[in-house]
Amino acid sequence: MIKLRKKIYATASYNTRFFGPGSSDFTPESTMPGFLDYLKEAANGVCAQLENSNFDEAYIANFMGSRFINQAHMGAFMPSIIPELNGKPTMRVEAACASGSMAIAAAVRSILSDMADSVFVCGLEIQNTCKPLYGADILAGAAYHEGQRKDGHAFFFPGLFSDRAGAYFKKYGQEESRSAMALWYQQAIENAKHYTKAQEYSNQTMDLYKQAMLPPSETSFLEHLTPYDCSKISDGASAIVICSAEGLEKLGKQKYQAVEISSILSSVEDITEMPSDLTVLSNTSLTAQRFFHENNLRDEIAMLEIHDCFSITALLMLEALGFASAGNAAELISLGETKHTGKLPVNSSGGLIGFGHPTAATGVRQLVDLHQQFTGSSENNIQLKSNYGMMVNMGGNDKSVTMILIQKTN
Repeated sequence: MIKLRKKIYATASYNTRFFGPGSSDFTPESTMPGFLDYLKEAANGVCAQLENSNFDEAYIANFMGSRFINQAHMGAFMPSIIPELNGKPTMRVEAACASGSMAIAAAVRSILSDMADSVFVCGLEIQNTCKPLYGADILAGAAYHEGQRKDGHAFFFPGLFSDRAGAYFKKYGQEESRSAMALWYQQAIENAKHYTKAQEYSNQTMDLYKQAMLPPSETSFLEHLTPYDCSKISDGASAIVICSAEGLEKLGKQKYQAVEISSILSSVEDITEMPSDLTVLSNTSLTAQRFFHENNLRDEIAMLEIHDCFSITALLMLEALGFASAGNAAELISLGETKHTGKLPVNSSGGLIGFGHPTAATGVRQLVDLHQQFTGSSENNIQLKSNYGMMVNMGGNDKSVTMILIQKTN
């Protein structure tokens, strides 16, 4: 575990509604909220929890705004929403689906360098501006587009993880693995239905497991995955403040209203190299080994937030993190250990599959969920067995990874 040289806190968290297919009122033909609507709501939601908003810096995490909404240079919008940021550093951070956590990491570095005491961080994405097939091509920019896109599946990233699922089935058996993936979907939707801002909050399906067990169809979608195995096309934003002890005091927040970021570690793997083993998230695994090297706190984690962009990714990630041995994540899920009542509650808000996945917002949303759970302000507070929580945010096909350990403050 990487020790930080001074205490870093996260406080004043806020999620907008995550909106898109699955939302009860989603109609693609109608006018939908724009990125400024989400940015303003998130910023105002954070600032309303503070005595003042005199932040030293701001980071906006965004992946493909320049393609989905023809808007770049997003940092320059911040002073129009938070006037105290005028004349201060505000900038965009991009690392595909790991953009949000990389923005948090940038904020942590600013505070550790003594360049700032409080940093506003917001992750946002608007993706429902085009048909899913066109969106799949835009999102393919999270991989090596020039080297991979031409030969890739029409639904590019679902195709990559369908290949991972097929390799996993072949190595460890399809029946139990497929069942666990369906149970993961069921768990994700059931958890999301406790959160009014979740994309699947209004899901009325009676038998979620049966729905998720429908066989994949290569002719209509993919060989090894169905749409229920996939995270959502989403619009939304999440925001939080990262600060030092001095910054916390200046903003008028008490320590019990914050969580401490005890450790943070980011890692990038060569995007031009294809995975040597489709059944292993090699970058996540290596990062986890480094993350837990000095202090093995796996057994102390009371709540885990993982990047379940696809149901197969949940299995692969639980194994890469060391919470299950190779090929045994299915058993962990099937026994109910990852439910909010289990030994290791995972993605209690529904994760990417249930809550939604506005790509750059996800890493921030994960920290928002941890903050709200450990300060008792969540819509669905779970029974926490310890003071430690952990999140893992992944970009692309396991090419960018950030892990964060948080601790409840006294």
